[in-house]
Amino acid sequence: MEDRAAGAAVLKRLRKRRGLSLAAFARALMALADDLHQPPLPAVASVQRSVARWEAARPTMPDERYQLLLGHLYARTPAGDIALGTGSDFAEYLDALGLLGESERRTDELRMLVLSAATDAGGGMLALLAPRVHAGLTAALARPAQLDEPTIAGLGSVVADVNAAVGSLPMVRLQLLLAPAIEAARRLLAGSMPEPHVAPLRSVAVAGMTLAGRLAFETRDDTASHALYAEATREAGLLAQPWRQAGVHMSHALVTLYSTRGLDDARRLVDLAVRTTSTGESPLLRARAHALQAELAARAGHERHAQAALGLAWYDIEADHTGDPAPTSFSSGHLRGFEGVCELYVGDPGTAHDQFARSAAALTTPREQVQRAIVTTDQALARIRLGEPRAAADLLHECVAAASTTGGRVPALRLRRARRELRPWRREEWVADLDDHLMDVLGR
Repeated sequence: MEDRAAGAAVLKRLRKRRGLSLAAFARALMALADDLHQPPLPAVASVQRSVARWEAARPTMPDERYQLLLGHLYARTPAGDIALGTGSDFAEYLDALGLLGESERRTDELRMLVLSAATDAGGGMLALLAPRVHAGLTAALARPAQLDEPTIAGLGSVVADVNAAVGSLPMVRLQLLLAPAIEAARRLLAGSMPEPHVAPLRSVAVAGMTLAGRLAFETRDDTASHALYAEATREAGLLAQPWRQAGVHMSHALVTLYSTRGLDDARRLVDLAVRTTSTGESPLLRARAHALQAELAARAGHERHAQAALGLAWYDIEADHTGDPAPTSFSSGHLRGFEGVCELYVGDPGTAHDQFARSAAALTTPREQVQRAIVTTDQALARIRLGEPRAAADLLHECVAAASTTGGRVPALRLRRARRELRPWRREEWVADLDDHLMDVLGR
């Protein structure tokens, strides 16, 4: 109950900070609903009573319609600028919903809806910076010696926010949001700043460059992608944090696997990641490195090597992850997908199918939708090999929709491969339906 009261107090404080009475606030919400082409709200008095209930000692939760309207209202500063980052009214509003009892999934969904609208309107990185962080960044770019911790944290939040939006917003939009943050980090690192700020800023730069390399790959700019990974690798090498170097190597390995011929370059990067994670800083990243090692071994037809690497990955997944610096980097759900891939190449397609199904069921967050699309496409491939091509086509229809939503390049590549394996049934009506869906949604 204390949390709910605290949430109500935040909502009241946000309203009063803007100098709005209950009636004026109600009118503002009504005008916003009209601007967003939503059905009209009730009379002012009715909306005013709803606002009062949200701010009461025993508050009620705004319903989903009002939650969205409030999100759009607080996404803009009183001056009309978009501000969604840490320290903004919008971030404080989402915290208030959490205190009132709203689920994290719903607040994440709200964030993506409002961020999507901001990018529709041409909003860029500044939308993800609180006004005071924007001011601090402007000052630091003019004089790097003025760089402070809140500004570094603000840049870090931009990278984290863009990363969280993968799977929810088109990759091109994410590139536009991220690019200014990377350029700002580059310029600051090239200047003379207080020594204690160098490593934290470099960590932000490495995370941003790695993500940018992945986004460039997704938008089929392989030259820019490899250049960004090379830059991230150089910067990570200057940090006394081997786990960050390993993260760069693994992301680069996946991109290399799908953008170059052969396995040698990808294997070299994965082996480097395995060696780098041997320090023990992050068992989860080490598990991911071994899983990638297993997939590459399976693709090369080396069953024993693949199974040995999977065993090492499971050992690390089942270890104690307290204090792991990359707690969301890998999970048992992800690992089951890798097990399925290994079975698909050097094992039993029935076992592969079951592993893919378990993996897909575990990958439920918006951030995991790209991986879920990949896993489900591989599950369809296993169905084909089990002699169930029509059931595979049904699964691939789901994958087409997911690949369209996420804009992922790898799901599209996996879809193309699965469709090739349906060639023996190309004259069937259900294959023609799949081809029509592929053409309508993906243009291929």
